[in-house]
Amino acid sequence: MEKDLDEDNNLFGKSNYFQEEDPVLLAVDCIIFGFDKKNLKILLVKRSFEPDMGKWSLIGGFLKKNENLDQTTSRVLENLTGLNDIYLEQLYTYSRIDRDPAQRIISVAYYALIDVNDSRYNGIKVDSAQWFDIDKAPNLILDHNEMVEKAKSSLKKYALNRPIGFELLPEKFTMRQLQDLYESILGKKLDKRNFINKINSFDILVKLDEKDMSVSRKGAYLYIFDKDKYNKKVEEDGFIFKL
Repeated sequence: MEKDLDEDNNLFGKSNYFQEEDPVLLAVDCIIFGFDKKNLKILLVKRSFEPDMGKWSLIGGFLKKNENLDQTTSRVLENLTGLNDIYLEQLYTYSRIDRDPAQRIISVAYYALIDVNDSRYNGIKVDSAQWFDIDKAPNLILDHNEMVEKAKSSLKKYALNRPIGFELLPEKFTMRQLQDLYESILGKKLDKRNFINKINSFDILVKLDEKDMSVSRKGAYLYIFDKDKYNKKVEEDGFIFKL
């Protein structure tokens, strides 16, 4: 009797079990943040197919059967930017039934951080792609506006708890550029003296003898992040970056 029940209830034993399930596409959408030494930006593309052809969209792609989601996202970003070691953070899964009128699609959103002036950056490889200041970005298709807002909120939390300049600033930067980055992400002005004192208290910056002479007649000293010191602090004493 028990054997009969097992055979009747063991759906996975049916040869056509998976064929009976509804097909659903799985996609990734990438919120790509960049910093140009002054403003936080987002990279958008014009959709090249219906529905909503010609409207602004996040860059995305579909999961291939030989990939996991992180690999799909890395492939999409490399095809767009030429970079293959971009900082990625998985954000949220969007599965509303009617989110895409063309097909039943579940999308996993990621956000990426790019230094726009990175010397390794080969330029955008999609003609319709364009950088926008984060506060001047156009309206987006489907639920992409919702994705961007959630990514911005996550980025703010990240910035308040970790030194985000590792990913968005050039190797050498001024204290003004670092403050501009945080002000762009947090959406508010920060007191210069308090900001500098707070950053210096973490002891993870190295002040160089070099200056950026493009900002003023006297120039501004350049800094670099000491990643080894930061990682050592985290490992040894649980160092917490709290702005």
